[in-house]
Amino acid sequence: MTPAIRLRGVRKSFGELVVLDDLDLDIAAGGVFALLGPNGAGKTTMVHILATLLRPDAGTAEVEGHDVVREADAVRAAIGVTGQFSAVDDLLTGAENLRLMADLRHLGRREGRRRVAELLERFDLVDAARKPLAQFSGGMRRRLDLAMTLVSRPRIVFLDEPTTGLDPRSREGMWGIVRELVAEGTTVFLTTQTLDEADELADRIAVLDHGRLVADGTAAELKRLVPGGRMHLEFEDGTELGIAAAAFADAVRDDEALSLDIPSDGGFGSIRTVMDRLDAGGVAARTLRIHTPDLDDVFFALTGKDAALPARSPAASEQEAAS
Repeated sequence: MTPAIRLRGVRKSFGELVVLDDLDLDIAAGGVFALLGPNGAGKTTMVHILATLLRPDAGTAEVEGHDVVREADAVRAAIGVTGQFSAVDDLLTGAENLRLMADLRHLGRREGRRRVAELLERFDLVDAARKPLAQFSGGMRRRLDLAMTLVSRPRIVFLDEPTTGLDPRSREGMWGIVRELVAEGTTVFLTTQTLDEADELADRIAVLDHGRLVADGTAAELKRLVPGGRMHLEFEDGTELGIAAAAFADAVRDDEALSLDIPSDGGFGSIRTVMDRLDAGGVAARTLRIHTPDLDDVFFALTGKDAALPARSPAASEQEAAS
């Protein structure tokens, strides 16, 4: 099958600064592809090339089999783009913004009105449709921005950091909309600075650093690329801690917290081995937590310690199991 998006040898520079460096990439139709990377890695530049807003200096980029340079009109007919910053017109109401986009997409009067009504309902903007944009919250503006992107029913949607600045409730709402799009068969190309957003939504994740793709795979595959898995055990008293520590030479002991951190892949076999050794010593852990490498670990390992870490919600930082 022809991929939804294909890049071959794509390069882009601004002066002496190489932003994209000989990129090759295939993205299958359907699902969510997430592109991660530190600020300045080239994520937005890649989106702009694929959306025909910039020309690559070298190489080829295709969207639904159409070359972004030679067949720009065909590419634009297939895509929708929601950028980092809202593209709505503050002088118009929500409904007027959508009608304007319907006119620009040449939907026709009847179809345009029907589509506007449908999108206002879908994005929970019916009550706010006639209000000026000054009365819209940040979440409402982003929902309207995405609704405008979807007026023409694009088959591929580029979301460039769509939840930046949103509160947790608005972010969850945006995630729900992305899932709905995928369920309808839309391909979503997502760039994000929020690691748990990629973990939550993406079928496939690529990491871009200094203009090069340094990793590409599912979230689980990327997490397996880096070390750092461990089991965190806590005990009732120092005596039990001492017995347990003697059974695990490679464990890191914390006497103040009465805890041990034992390197582990988090698999069932590893857990069974630990429990068997504790049983042999006649002690039991009060609590057990399993930490497997997450996208934070992947990001640091692949982009370097000096890279700025994208945001991650506190609740997404560790998997826990009580024992």
